[in-house]
Amino acid sequence: MNTASLFDFTAGEVLLVNKPIGWTSFDVVNKLRYSIKTLLGIKKIKIGHAGTLDPLATGLLIICTGGRTKDIDQFQNLDKEYSGIIRLGATTPSYDLETPISRTFGYGHISEKDILEAMSTLTGHIQQVPPPYSAIKIDGRRAYEYARKNNDVTIRPRQVTIHSFELSGCHLPDISFKVNCSKGTYIRSLANDLGTLLACGGHLVKLCREQIGSFNLQSAYELDDLLASIAGQA
Repeated sequence: MNTASLFDFTAGEVLLVNKPIGWTSFDVVNKLRYSIKTLLGIKKIKIGHAGTLDPLATGLLIICTGGRTKDIDQFQNLDKEYSGIIRLGATTPSYDLETPISRTFGYGHISEKDILEAMSTLTGHIQQVPPPYSAIKIDGRRAYEYARKNNDVTIRPRQVTIHSFELSGCHLPDISFKVNCSKGTYIRSLANDLGTLLACGGHLVKLCREQIGSFNLQSAYELDDLLASIAGQA
């Protein structure tokens, strides 16, 4: 992407960033906030992201600054597209690699046809329970706060829409997938639900957000390139 153009962060910018693995979405926002404040010589700047990505996920993050922060809610409501890998035969408490494997299962009985049928069941309007390790609020506290203390809580299911859930590769125990879904969908829960339907367990081992509405990852900055471009405006 061309990084030579100048930014007007106060009037407002919509920045597309490829979030690195291991970074939280807030890490990216905070790093950009610091760089922009340093560039402009100011103490405060409005900046926020339009949809969290888990630390172990990569991909498209929309960052809004200045006057464009008013558009964050609009961007958050857009459909999302992801690619990734689900590993069958084991479960984890977080439904991904954030926590160690808790149970293992045989998966030799699973065929590609079984996987496709289970994916079909998880397509359309479905009731989905967010993961225990999530930021969902329960009685004023985040669900992950209870989970980290091994406190059992009830997380209510909510309706989400899975427009498509496609198998793009099958090398058991790993399956590659693509999914297009509505706001509020947890791909970790989708992985867990798929493993439950197949009676072999499953957890997410790789995730990349490819698209948000009409915004796509191919148009995004690498974070280091964006930071260098901001510094170059000084």
